[in-house]
Amino acid sequence: MSRFLLQHLLIVLFISSASGCFIKNNDIVPPHSAPETLVEPSSLPSYLFWGNYSGINYLTVSRNQHIPQYCGGCWSFASTSALADRFKILRNATWPDYNIAPQVPISCDYLSFGCNGGDPMTVYKYIYDRGITDETCATYQAKDRDNGLECTRLSRCKTCYSNGKCDIPDTHLVYNVTTYGSAIGETQMLNALQNGPIACAMDATNEFENYTGGIFIPTDHEVVTNHVVELVGYGVENNTKYWIGRNSWGTYWGEKGLFRIIRGKDALAIEEYCAWATPDPVVKQVNKTLVEEKTVAELKILEAFERPEKAGCRVEKSELKLQAEANGYVIEENAAPALPAAWDWRNMSGLNYMSWTRNMNNPQFCGACWAHAATSCIADRINILRNDTVAQISISPQVILNCNAGGNCTSGDPIGVYKFAQQYGLPDDTCQQYLAEPVENATCTARQVCETCIPPPPKEGQTSNCSAITNPPLWYVGSYGFLAGVTKMKQEIYTNGPISCGIYYSKSFENYKGGIFSELTMTTKVNYEVALVGWGVNKAGTEYWIGRNSQGTMWGESGFFRIQMYRDNLGIETDCSWAIPNITRTN
Repeated sequence: MSRFLLQHLLIVLFISSASGCFIKNNDIVPPHSAPETLVEPSSLPSYLFWGNYSGINYLTVSRNQHIPQYCGGCWSFASTSALADRFKILRNATWPDYNIAPQVPISCDYLSFGCNGGDPMTVYKYIYDRGITDETCATYQAKDRDNGLECTRLSRCKTCYSNGKCDIPDTHLVYNVTTYGSAIGETQMLNALQNGPIACAMDATNEFENYTGGIFIPTDHEVVTNHVVELVGYGVENNTKYWIGRNSWGTYWGEKGLFRIIRGKDALAIEEYCAWATPDPVVKQVNKTLVEEKTVAELKILEAFERPEKAGCRVEKSELKLQAEANGYVIEENAAPALPAAWDWRNMSGLNYMSWTRNMNNPQFCGACWAHAATSCIADRINILRNDTVAQISISPQVILNCNAGGNCTSGDPIGVYKFAQQYGLPDDTCQQYLAEPVENATCTARQVCETCIPPPPKEGQTSNCSAITNPPLWYVGSYGFLAGVTKMKQEIYTNGPISCGIYYSKSFENYKGGIFSELTMTTKVNYEVALVGWGVNKAGTEYWIGRNSQGTMWGESGFFRIQMYRDNLGIETDCSWAIPNITRTN
């Protein structure tokens, strides 16, 4: 029996009696065993928090490893989240964020054990050797190669079509690291944190699982290192030093997904093993024909169909919109001061207020453009109202599907999303992972709004033991309505943030690669929904809208597009909607 197989057998036997998700790989020797230059703690800042560093948030979106089923993937979440945040720091919080996919190591990092546990150092080695894709390429499914999600070309990056088939996009982005290493002990960890978040192993005791806030000081007990978290800063309060950490158990846990734990005492073994990586500033665009891991079976599947045209996913004139119109929810054209020639919520004095980019057709096809456009606009506007402090907000489109809030995977209306958000509130993605499908018996139960699942990881064909989260954090809309016309659209975007707009989704627009799009068509019948986040004008004087699609970062200009203003723009100025988040209302 090979050493690897023997180690794997021992791990499996260990896992059968434990629920942890950290398994150290002692064979990994990183390029750096510690930060290259160490500075004494007394010479470092006394406080550092990457969620609010000089008034700027450098943390990407928070996650939950325990949905849609239990997966012990903390090792992948902590390391990919720390890397995503370091990319954001490297790029000074400018658009776009790079949301690195934790699903890829869970399926493809053979030096760790998928949903049964692993080591953040093997994640960084994998990325160093192979590169990694983002969430729009490989949506998290809480599965690994032992329960239905093998490592294939498609598991690294895919998008799906209305005929039920999936394919690798013609091009997609791959992210790399230039080096990686370890940090052990308070001094090394403090030094490593000056460059960005780090991933650290620890003991996730029952006491820690029940943490709700404050500086956590554990009681004495035997320590078993079984979990990995992301450290995002440190500080001192009433002479007690602490670390600031981010867990992967949802924003309903701890301090909105974060925690503080006493520093300098090796509490829960959190100072014994940390990993960090340096992001490569060069992001590669990979052509489909150059993707590795080709297999005969996969190629036959991929060659067996032609990509169908993307189906429409937006109703043209719904009863919900008629009700809104009847109730007077129409934005008026105000005598506002002159609007600027250009406005872009992706770049406001260098800051990006966009929530993360989505792919509605991953892990399978779902015509939920209407839900994605509306929830992204709500999330963007929350980021704007909060001045983008702490982690990015991402509103769950899956809950919209679970609650039939305006439509389904065939078509729908964003007004339904806004109406539901006003009446009931919406959770973020850490309550419901996007599955690109309505759940069976989608009746908006408490579990279909917010859930968590417990160990062990289910075998293929089995289901997890999951339960509802009671009283989860919800985000509400105070008012909503619709509008049309350039001036009203500009005023609303300028004043409050992105708006969702109907559009005729032509074949040419589907194949958009970049530049200012224009097309004269015989029809402008609305059958699709996008978000508009700003406008601009080029050197030739052509004015254009800046929009966001929900087809992933592999589409258009990193998921976004520019389209001509006033004419030949697929009817994008005829049917738009808006909503004002109420960030003071709590459930």
